Amino acid sequence: MRFFAETDVPETPSPGSLAAELLLSDADLNDCDREPIHIPGSIQPHGFMLATGGDDAVVTHGAGDIEEITGVQDWIGQPLVGLLGEAITESLSSPAPADGAVFVGRWTAPSGETFDVSTHLSGTRRIIEVERSDGAATFGIDLLARLDKASAAFERALNVRQLAARAADEFRNLTGFERVMIYRFLDDEAGAVLAESKSPEMSSFLNHHFPATDIPKQARALYVRNPVRVIPEVRYSPRPLRPALPQSEPPLDMSDSVLRSVSPIHLQYLRNMDVGASASISIVTDGVLWGLVACHDSRPRLLTHETRIAATALARGLARQLKAKDDAELYRERVRLRGLEDELVARIPLEEPLDAALAKHLDEIAALVGATGAAVLRGKSVSTGGACPPANGVVALGNWVAKTAAGRVMSTASLSEVFPAATAWKAEASGFMGFVIAADEPFVLMWFRAEKLEVVRWAGDPHTAVKTGEAGKLTPRASFAEWTETVSGRAQRWTNPEIESAGRFRDAVFELRALRQMRQVNQSLQESVADRDLQLEHQDFLLREVNHRVQNSLQLITSFLSLQARDNPDSRPASEVLREAQRRVKAVSLVHSRLYRADQFETIDLGRYFSELIEDMATSSGQDWAELIHTELAPVSVEAGRATTFGLVLTELIINAQKYAYGGRPGPLYVTLEEDRGSARIVVADEGVGGHQSGKGFGSRLIESLAGQLGAAIEYRDARPGLRVILTAPIG
Repeated sequence: MRFFAETDVPETPSPGSLAAELLLSDADLNDCDREPIHIPGSIQPHGFMLATGGDDAVVTHGAGDIEEITGVQDWIGQPLVGLLGEAITESLSSPAPADGAVFVGRWTAPSGETFDVSTHLSGTRRIIEVERSDGAATFGIDLLARLDKASAAFERALNVRQLAARAADEFRNLTGFERVMIYRFLDDEAGAVLAESKSPEMSSFLNHHFPATDIPKQARALYVRNPVRVIPEVRYSPRPLRPALPQSEPPLDMSDSVLRSVSPIHLQYLRNMDVGASASISIVTDGVLWGLVACHDSRPRLLTHETRIAATALARGLARQLKAKDDAELYRERVRLRGLEDELVARIPLEEPLDAALAKHLDEIAALVGATGAAVLRGKSVSTGGACPPANGVVALGNWVAKTAAGRVMSTASLSEVFPAATAWKAEASGFMGFVIAADEPFVLMWFRAEKLEVVRWAGDPHTAVKTGEAGKLTPRASFAEWTETVSGRAQRWTNPEIESAGRFRDAVFELRALRQMRQVNQSLQESVADRDLQLEHQDFLLREVNHRVQNSLQLITSFLSLQARDNPDSRPASEVLREAQRRVKAVSLVHSRLYRADQFETIDLGRYFSELIEDMATSSGQDWAELIHTELAPVSVEAGRATTFGLVLTELIINAQKYAYGGRPGPLYVTLEEDRGSARIVVADEGVGGHQSGKGFGSRLIESLAGQLGAAIEYRDARPGLRVILTAPIG
């Protein structure tokens, strides 16, 4: 079939032609990503285009061989019916769709040639495209059967690569093109030929890579919006829009146009590949351009409207199967990884510090995500398993990660690109993944993957994908001969399931850390409760003991009050007798007061007890006595039960000194307390009349009795002047 007149396919554009003008102007860009391919201002010549102002069906602009095909010479300002007839015009009376083009019908030109008519909106303008048709092709049961057979073949594929291979065969059978490639976009926006079906005469690009500049960003965006792109003849001369739009109006957006003219750079690119015709069908999954079905032929070939519809439907079925296969593979991998995670987490003990617990399982942690090594850093402590950087490298990397990746899992297949120091150990750690457990220490878990040298087969040198030619114009590379490149400093890419697994393991580590902290808090609380219970039991016991001692003390007070009452001669005033009794009672009460204040009931500091007792006696004896009592009291601990007896002895010694040494008048008193080889040594000295007392008085008899209870020895020394009384008693 002849699509174009011989003058339509010149070998080289004439210097004054629009094609030559486009090559000199549209390609004059800093880079391909800036080329405005959606507003070329021209169409391909295998049809013509009409534009109306909206609903009035009056033609305002057009492009292509309108006069030759319709036979209407003066078509600008004419109604559509005068160019396309009543049937097509009637079909066009319905509102145009807001998104994408719709098929209107088949139109027969005055010459008898058949054309397919479609329409879409571009801004406020209605665009009608009329493209040559096969004429004999019909969208019938045979085409549906072919699609059903192809879909069944897709479903039987076991994996993505097998599915792509079957798709290449099915699309070649459907379109008739000599070479069909399933082209997949990679993470870096470059592409690779995953599968290929071709005639023996066509060169092969299977497993070849193509740089991202071959299909720039704006082209990829158009492939999502308009899923089919056809170029029946790559050596065409573009047909400009007539009349040209005024500069006050924006250029006509041809994003949805099937006839839209193609970038001159791309046309030269195809010619350099010895391609005569091409077609591209988008493979879109979840709104993202997964790849393309790229069709090439060495001769001009038209992809009719019916075939484009079938190819679009087949590409959507392929996209669904690709997604299903991808999802199934991802699901199986996620299930496998979750099982490994659960087993690993169950083996990490809570009893040990977290870094030590992780260090014991580094080989398993590495295997979890297919790493060749793993390390844990806490502060400056490093533990490694498998192939890892040196310890100082782990510390430097961990400190950088702690500042960079807080709150997320960091991963890269080329660590040296983001952390240049890693170049020194790229053999062990070209790939990195890790997360921060605590940034302040730092506390970081890291995975490493060894360098994987990769030989990439490019379709031509990717570094000359687009180069600057004469006069600074951009031109595509001329050679597509295989060009191999060895890529170093990179590791096998971390998959999404592996990154997700690392994230879940991070959450599990945080939970283990929280559980360990909670267990420590609970243990501390339990110990505190146990200690408190023990204290309460102890206090209950001691309170019962104190109650017993209080009763004993009261009995003691009752006894010596009775003795004092019987011993009191009528000549002694009652007030004096009561004052002495008061001092003895105070000696007993002070012991209990100290017991309660100290919140312990087993021992008493005799020095502090004597100090308070002497201070109280001095206060009750008057200010003159208070200034004349001198003390040197060492800290001596005695059993609480003996403290009362010690206090009563001291009280009686002071009362005797006041009564007999000075006859009741104030005079110097010296009280000392010291510990001497397990005994308490108490000395009470005065500077009074001196001499040994008869021992028949109540106080003297009480002292002898109390000393006996203490197992104490009493020595009376005549100090000349005064008397020095020394009492030595065991502490326990």
